[in-house]
Amino acid sequence: MEFQGGPAEHPLPPLSPDGLSWRAMTAADLDAVADIAAIGFPDHFEGRDCFENRLALNPDSCFVLADGDGPPRGYLVAYPWRADAAPALNTLIESIPGDASVMYLHDLALHPDVRGGGWSREIVERLAAQARAAGWPALALVAVNDAAPFWERRGFAVVDSPAMTAQLASYGPDARYMTRDLKP
Repeated sequence: MEFQGGPAEHPLPPLSPDGLSWRAMTAADLDAVADIAAIGFPDHFEGRDCFENRLALNPDSCFVLADGDGPPRGYLVAYPWRADAAPALNTLIESIPGDASVMYLHDLALHPDVRGGGWSREIVERLAAQARAAGWPALALVAVNDAAPFWERRGFAVVDSPAMTAQLASYGPDARYMTRDLKP
């Protein structure tokens, strides 16, 4: 998912964007991640426990955009999952499926204060390189909030999958299942 929101409801202290960089997410970041998610996805609520769950399952693909150890200004959460499938919103998962076949980009959101700085492209490319190096053939995601064009600019294509029709209904009428091939 990609953030598509309005003005900042939770202002953060001013900063110089030059100090921002993507780093590994930690448990200390989870409150801020949940706050950013609430701003970015008011119609697709996922609580702090959902992000804590994903971080515990696959910490190597959970990142925050921050100025050093400062408060996160954005986040990306990804983990291995089945192709043509997506976990239900705001649910905990017990484990990464043994038959996982893609790297699933669960969520990407930026606080409105840092949108437009190219941060999304940077972390998506980092995730793609990491997933390719680990042998995953593709990235997959569910685009919401009319974000399909955003994801298309990052190499994703809409996949019309009958298997996804029922699952996408819970994400809203504009939800699209999308994939990005990572094969060389």
